[in-house]
Amino acid sequence: MFEEAVILAGGFGTRLSHVLGNVPKPMAPVYGKPFLSYLIDRLADAGIKRVVLATGHKHESIQSWFGEQYRGVQIVYSREYTPLLTGGAIRQAATKLVSDTFVVLNGDTLFDIDLRKLYDFHTSRNGKLTVALREVEDTSRYGSVICRDGQITAFQEKAESQGKGYINGGIYAINRTWLMQQDLPAAFSFEKELMQPIAGEEGFLGLSFSNYFIDIGVPEDYRRAQHEFAGLFKADEFLFLDRDGVLNKHLVGDYVRNRDMWEWLPNVLPAMAQLSKRFRRILLISNQQGVGKGVMSMADLDDIHQMMLADITAAGGRIDKVYTCTDLAESGSKNRKPEIGMALQAQDDFPEVDFHYSVMVGDNVTDMQFAQKARMRAVYITKNNPVPEAVRDITDLYISDLAEFATLV
Repeated sequence: MFEEAVILAGGFGTRLSHVLGNVPKPMAPVYGKPFLSYLIDRLADAGIKRVVLATGHKHESIQSWFGEQYRGVQIVYSREYTPLLTGGAIRQAATKLVSDTFVVLNGDTLFDIDLRKLYDFHTSRNGKLTVALREVEDTSRYGSVICRDGQITAFQEKAESQGKGYINGGIYAINRTWLMQQDLPAAFSFEKELMQPIAGEEGFLGLSFSNYFIDIGVPEDYRRAQHEFAGLFKADEFLFLDRDGVLNKHLVGDYVRNRDMWEWLPNVLPAMAQLSKRFRRILLISNQQGVGKGVMSMADLDDIHQMMLADITAAGGRIDKVYTCTDLAESGSKNRKPEIGMALQAQDDFPEVDFHYSVMVGDNVTDMQFAQKARMRAVYITKNNPVPEAVRDITDLYISDLAEFATLV
């Protein structure tokens, strides 16, 4: 079986730029988490141990999210500093591989195939390059692939192709030794400069799958993914909430020092009732340095939270536990957001909490940084204000308030 994979994650997302802003296409949020995470989830489920991400545009936002490990899969980066096109990106990434047979996925396409079946077909027929094919009703958007008895013999361009047929599904099984022996420039198109010229050659194979397929490269299919993924993939189960500005009115230049100063934001209580039905655990994570500054006591803070929890319970909602950090901003505390000490405390208290299936909702840059450090989904409450530049590359979803979030999930 494949042990290593390459994902082409350097796409600019030009056609989605008005939707995504600064977010690179593979990091486009779909159903609350980056599209790329779905691809790596599928690879992890299939037993892949190591993934090389071929990155370029906005490389740093991808690496800061996934780090060096994701769901037990080792993550390695192959960054292109000048455009290498698809072929150059694959071949550069292949230099970081150990296995001689590996799989390649496009970072903007999800084709939910049986990788074991692809591997067995490729190796049993001594394949050099095997393409996962998808039959569609109209090939005109993609161009078609002509395949007979498992052998790819020709390609038809978009203008020539129409009606039912096979398309390139964007997943390849490749023999690394063969690939590295090809006489090609540093930057080349994998499809046009490698695949098309070898059509008809022995070892250039195609295998058809009928599994779920979507390419999010165009706005209409990106929007379609938001709805379809809800029924296809595991949803987030654990909700982390900031307090001030999310549940209650944030007092600029002051602290909520007693229950008389507390003011619920509109529609928060019914939203909490909805969210309590949706999420397995709801955990409040709040910096409260007013205690550390001496402007209020811990008893004051506890009294405020007793009132808060009582109101939420009366409205049909719940918060499973409240975590606060009263340390000062300059203390360097590992518990104070954006550090994740409070999240780790929550994980100790509730061992079922998995950060990969968690979402953080907040209204501050530190909330988004906290989510990024913990590898959670990040949801930013805008309050209908412009989104700060500092959160654009680390946020998955923008909402006006908690009530809107409750309707979306």
